[in-house]
Amino acid sequence: MPTVVQLPTGKALTVRAAADVFLDSLGNPNTVRNYGIGVGKTAERLGESRPLAMVADDEIGEVLELLWGTAAVNTWNARRAAVLSWLDWCRERGHDAPAVPAWAKRLAIPDSETPARSRMAIDRMIARREVHLREKTLYRMLYETAGRSDEILGVNIEDLDFAGRRCQVKAKGARIKARRRGQAREDFVWETVYWDARTARLLPRLLKGRTRGPVFVTHRRPGPGKVVSPRDVCPDTGLARLSHGQARVLLDEHTAVRGPGTGWDLHEYRHSALTHLGEAGASLLMLMARSMHKKPENLRRYFKPSPEAVAEVTSLLAPGDSRR
Repeated sequence: MPTVVQLPTGKALTVRAAADVFLDSLGNPNTVRNYGIGVGKTAERLGESRPLAMVADDEIGEVLELLWGTAAVNTWNARRAAVLSWLDWCRERGHDAPAVPAWAKRLAIPDSETPARSRMAIDRMIARREVHLREKTLYRMLYETAGRSDEILGVNIEDLDFAGRRCQVKAKGARIKARRRGQAREDFVWETVYWDARTARLLPRLLKGRTRGPVFVTHRRPGPGKVVSPRDVCPDTGLARLSHGQARVLLDEHTAVRGPGTGWDLHEYRHSALTHLGEAGASLLMLMARSMHKKPENLRRYFKPSPEAVAEVTSLLAPGDSRR
């Protein structure tokens, strides 16, 4: 039988007691850790020994502003959501508790500053002779899958479905499966990414008959003092997995025109792919499936239609066929 968490009775419920019992009621350890930051620091700033019923709504808003008013938008929204859940939870159980005031609003997620490159620019960069086959394959795969760079770099050959042109990746924010007692917590729900013909042609050339280990590996074996996970080393060649930092430096070398650090970012392939799919008429649900986003507002940051695409849509308002 699951344990029923109850709050202390009476009006003398303290801020700390309410926070502790709320956090104890959360089952997922990741949620406890994330909520514990917002709820714990808020309780400490309010005064842990104060009766919760004596805290005013505006005090909650002032503490949120003081602690996270200058933080990133996602941080503000996360901490505000944690405190909101805590106070709602207390009121639902019949206790007097303040509310997050209306003026301490959830903030809209800003558009990403990462640019979207044109198809022509991507094709030309990948086609350059000085770009190694490994990087050609990585860049093409990042673009065609619209996957995150860490997800694609983390793929092993055993994960690839060559016939179906797809593989599974542990996506950002991957959810833990419902598990039976004794099962490992690393039993994640995996997401599937898909690639197209150009990646399908490049992969066999890159692998050269290798059948296991990381898809993207370094050109040198790791030094004797470096500890590498067995999954991150090719068992046949001893080469280690290409890291995100190494891949970022290589891309910068290929694309920087105003000195080191001014080139493209690996994330631009994802932005570009989703933008091009949106311009081609892919629905919002299809874009969410491709990007593995759960909320439409998060996907909006990645869609950056070109001026030409906006002009094309605008022409639909004209009478007749204005594109003749």
